[in-house]
Amino acid sequence: MSLSEELTEKLQNPSIDIGGFAVPQSAVTTWGIMLFIVLLAFVFTRNLQVVPKGKQAIMESVLDLVKNLFLENLGERGKRYIPYLTTVILYLAVANLIGMIGIAPPTKDMNVTAGLALMSIVLVQYAGIRERGVGGWLKHFAYPTPIVTFMNVLELGIKPLSLCCRLFGNVLGAYIIMEMIIYCVPAVVPLAGSAYFDIFDGLLQAYVFCFLTSIYIGESVEEEE
Repeated sequence: MSLSEELTEKLQNPSIDIGGFAVPQSAVTTWGIMLFIVLLAFVFTRNLQVVPKGKQAIMESVLDLVKNLFLENLGERGKRYIPYLTTVILYLAVANLIGMIGIAPPTKDMNVTAGLALMSIVLVQYAGIRERGVGGWLKHFAYPTPIVTFMNVLELGIKPLSLCCRLFGNVLGAYIIMEMIIYCVPAVVPLAGSAYFDIFDGLLQAYVFCFLTSIYIGESVEEEE
């Protein structure tokens, strides 16, 4: 089989028959990731102590790190959305790293990245409505001057599209490059490539997605002069 044929086959998102229903493989992988995160949370939250130590100390250190990553962008008004961002970055981190064990990352399916982007932008608009009320939310589209109203309304579609395409394009590109490296040089080189594309780039894309979402939320809830 040629490289192009092999890539074409691997880039398809086959369906898995579950109880007579054809379920996309990316959805099944996502369910597996969700189950893994739930089990991980269960393990790390058992027998919590007032003075953290061991696995509890590790968990709290990671959560503090994630909180500090986004708090500056969110501000005091937006810090209530840190749990959402923490959940998404955990999911994306696992989803992008899963390629290291031979499972296709679900984020190479545009339906998954589009769903994540849409969910985040809906939350951004909800945050704005919750903070300003419907009237204030509608009024902010004319800020700082009514001339930019059309552009601000247009951003309702541009922002989710940007989030979706950035995440999808980077994950898909890294996946294709890794498959090409494995096909052409199936010995030592894939290990170095995996260290970059699966680990560094995978974690970077998870961070960038959530970082941009935190900026959008911060902009949505901040006071306008």
